[in-house]
Amino acid sequence: MEFLETSLKGAYLIRVHKIADHRGFFGRGWCQHEFANHQLNSNMVQLNIGFSPRAGTLRGLHYQSAPHAEAKLVRCTRGRLFDVIVDLRADSETKGQWLGMELTPDDGTMLYAPEGFAHGYQTLSDDTEMYYMTSAFYAGSAAAGVRYDDPTFGIKWPLPITAISDADRNWPDFHG
Repeated sequence: MEFLETSLKGAYLIRVHKIADHRGFFGRGWCQHEFANHQLNSNMVQLNIGFSPRAGTLRGLHYQSAPHAEAKLVRCTRGRLFDVIVDLRADSETKGQWLGMELTPDDGTMLYAPEGFAHGYQTLSDDTEMYYMTSAFYAGSAAAGVRYDDPTFGIKWPLPITAISDADRNWPDFHG
């Protein structure tokens, strides 16, 4: 696995090292030891899967508040998505900054967001599927979010929004 630092402190792009031959390739998509060696949360406890049939579908921006804050490791398994993370940590030098990148199953690149980040994504093609691992179990009482179009962040979503939940449309603006 190759760990590439991003512009947001503590967030990484993770590329699968592929061993290829005439059968295809083999690679490691998760290794607790490698994550721990990079001082990343290696205690992943839950795997979530999302599917959206229409391009332009937006989900997010979600996070869980302490003590249920969660690190996330996101991978696209079908289609294409624009994955976004926003640093909401009060003591961070990159607080309020966001990062967006296209994820596809072709190269297997994953995005790691540490605790204290909001996460969301927009599908860029029909029939897009993704999964993400979390370091904390889902706790409904800690579920929170910020609005996808909060002017504080100025996120540039690549497509017009074709589907979004009422909850995601109505998250409050960030006041941190």
